[in-house]
Amino acid sequence: MTWEVRVLDPRTDAEPEGWAAFLTAQQVPVPWDYHLLRVESHFSRSPNLLTVISDGGDIVAAVLAMLCAPVSPDRPGAVRGVARLGTRWLEVQHAWLSGYPPWLFADEVDAADRREIMRRFERAVCRFTGPGCLGVVYRTVEPEALDMLSGRGRPVRETMPTSVLENGFVDVEGWLASLRRSRRLSLRGQVKKVAADPGLVVRAEAARTDLDALELATLLRGHRGRMGPVKFDWRGPVTAEYFAELVRRPDVITSTYHGADGKLLAFGIVLDHPVAPLHQHWAAVAPEEGRPKHLYFDAVVRNVRSMIEGNRKSLSMGRGLTDLKATLGFRPVPLLGVIVPRPVTRW
Repeated sequence: MTWEVRVLDPRTDAEPEGWAAFLTAQQVPVPWDYHLLRVESHFSRSPNLLTVISDGGDIVAAVLAMLCAPVSPDRPGAVRGVARLGTRWLEVQHAWLSGYPPWLFADEVDAADRREIMRRFERAVCRFTGPGCLGVVYRTVEPEALDMLSGRGRPVRETMPTSVLENGFVDVEGWLASLRRSRRLSLRGQVKKVAADPGLVVRAEAARTDLDALELATLLRGHRGRMGPVKFDWRGPVTAEYFAELVRRPDVITSTYHGADGKLLAFGIVLDHPVAPLHQHWAAVAPEEGRPKHLYFDAVVRNVRSMIEGNRKSLSMGRGLTDLKATLGFRPVPLLGVIVPRPVTRW
């Protein structure tokens, strides 16, 4: 094959020619947008590296990886220069597309070609990262994709599943009827309480220009801090700069819950998609700060209603809280991790 393999740092490298058209053909979620990748990486401790594979000038595949290093959580990660001598590794995942594959392939790329492309990606991205690169870790591998990554010296481990609700419903009542009675009754009661609360202002729209991005980032960081650290999580916080770009997009729906005094109590972000929207972020103040209970469940009901009324195939709620999401009808989708030490990438 005459594939051209290019490793790009979105912070400094120009968007590859044909990238927007490739994304449109693949019907990908919005975070693959090159400008968003650039903004996300600019302040990240683990910036993105985008590997693009072309054939005859046309993009046929792409793989996204985070460049990780044992540095301060608030220090942006360097890519080129003397940093290449330090200890680093690649984590193949899309930081804020929990459970989604971090690779894209054109329809004409068959299984054998995909396996070969992933081997070439590994060699190219490790060379780019430098002599201190320890190897590649795949974080979110669906079982059906394992064949293109597996092999000698590549241990496989189970990782946290993602949660997906398949749309087989005529309306929200049909979804509620599919849940156990206690959950169904509690959801109905919680939605009514939110709707009847005179001290609560709820708004859910795309292309929001009325929000303070720093307020969103601060609330999300505090929410995650209360949830506790996630093991082996090198993503770092979502920045205000990223939120400022994200919530203004027409394909991003932001739901907000404000108190009567204007204080932001909670927000959720859904990445709209013609097939499979994703509930990407959720954050809320602590209950002792005046937040009404059950706002999360109100947001879930709104998301499910949007999926059904929009005739989408499914809704993803991402990873974490798997047991809770199962009570809402979401099924856990298993994911695997594959570890590829640097020497193995040469085989």
